[in-house]
Amino acid sequence: MDAESLREFLLSLPDVCETMQWGDNLVFWVGDKKIGGKMFALCSLTPDRGVLSFAAGPERFAELVEVEGVFPAPYFARAHWVAVERWNTLPGSELKELLRAARGIVYEKLTKKTKAALAETGRKRRV
Repeated sequence: MDAESLREFLLSLPDVCETMQWGDNLVFWVGDKKIGGKMFALCSLTPDRGVLSFAAGPERFAELVEVEGVFPAPYFARAHWVAVERWNTLPGSELKELLRAARGIVYEKLTKKTKAALAETGRKRRV
């Protein structure tokens, strides 16, 4: 996996938006942040502290940081985020599953109002 294939995969997930923030970082959100969306993954385009960070949740956090090349994400570790040192640290299929889970973890933390706005947006897209 690389930044472009990551981007393509993440944008194929439901209700995912991206922004460019904090210099050259692609930030992926469940829902637009303007309506209360929350970020679940961050891809650094000039990786000096890992290529990718994402929400792992408390259960997987401890397990993942035991993997060589995975470490607590700077600034986000307290929220159970991990960072991946290189693109080949984890197999692509495992990384995709972890990112799907990250999206789900963050989606569950959205407010009812934000979830309702996402559901309405989804209905409009289908019509």
